Amino acid sequence: MEAQRSVLLFCLLSVSFTSIVGSTEEQERDRISALPGQPAVAFSQYSGYITVNEQHGRALFYWLTEATSNPQSRPLLLWLNGAGDALAFLVRWLSRFPQYKYRDFYIAGESYAVTDNYHDTVGTVAFWWYHSIISDPTYKSILKNCNFKSDNLSQQCNDVINYATNHEFGSIDPYSIYTPACSTSTTNHTSLRLKNTLVRPRQVLSGYDPCSENYAENNDLFNNWQDSQFSMLHTYKKLMAAGLKIWVYSGDTDSVVPVTATRFSLSHLNLTVKTAWYPWYSGSQVGGWTEVYKGLTFATVRGAGHEVPLFQPRRAFLLFQSFLQGRELPKSP
Repeated sequence: MEAQRSVLLFCLLSVSFTSIVGSTEEQERDRISALPGQPAVAFSQYSGYITVNEQHGRALFYWLTEATSNPQSRPLLLWLNGAGDALAFLVRWLSRFPQYKYRDFYIAGESYAVTDNYHDTVGTVAFWWYHSIISDPTYKSILKNCNFKSDNLSQQCNDVINYATNHEFGSIDPYSIYTPACSTSTTNHTSLRLKNTLVRPRQVLSGYDPCSENYAENNDLFNNWQDSQFSMLHTYKKLMAAGLKIWVYSGDTDSVVPVTATRFSLSHLNLTVKTAWYPWYSGSQVGGWTEVYKGLTFATVRGAGHEVPLFQPRRAFLLFQSFLQGRELPKSP
């Protein structure tokens, strides 16, 4: 599979860039000689900030780890948590690292959140009910009082959602409903915003810190974020029509951008099934479930919360590796 012919959400994309002479001095300034607690490594790594908006003083942090072998010819993979200012970042980053400009290029990541706001929201509420987080009366009341096709939710809708999150959810981590919640947090973890599904707390089993939002979250950024489309389904159609291949994946214990929301939304693309739904394997265990369509592959990752690689790194790696190699997920142990 040619790199320029695939896209991922997991997404692989081909982009043209204006030729800009890079600065070796800038690269060397960003070179990492050592990191606290990191053992000796056989690859070069760099980190720093790339300005994406001078007027607002906005810059994005990056961390580049080069391949352990033949780094001068390996493809470039950009991993994003969310996608704000991604193109501006990439163009300016490539001016600092021009040796990567004409490589095969992959875009991947997580926390893209909205697939289609209406179907995502209906699927989110369904997930709450299917997992016994909310009661039957609350579920019915949300469906009755909330018009998720509207930009403005009614007071009755807000009231019932607030009741659900404040009185029925309990003190759980909504981004991973079966792992321990932060016992010292002053934030209401269940204060979820259905209209704006940009992620907030981040949390994982081994090495998992459920209190990370206390010191790693910018509430002002999330509360004031406006750059979010109502639906990405038309974008998916354009990418597939261009011959690009898309993989979409979901952890199955995330209640904020849940698997049901993604499936509800993707079903409205009316895609042709190439390989019917089946369990895929990581080692001897079921890693999740997947279905392959013409132009798009959907996969779940069993036991993963919102940030799939954080919760299930081995399964996430196999998922990503399968995409890069252009093959379907394993059908047997």
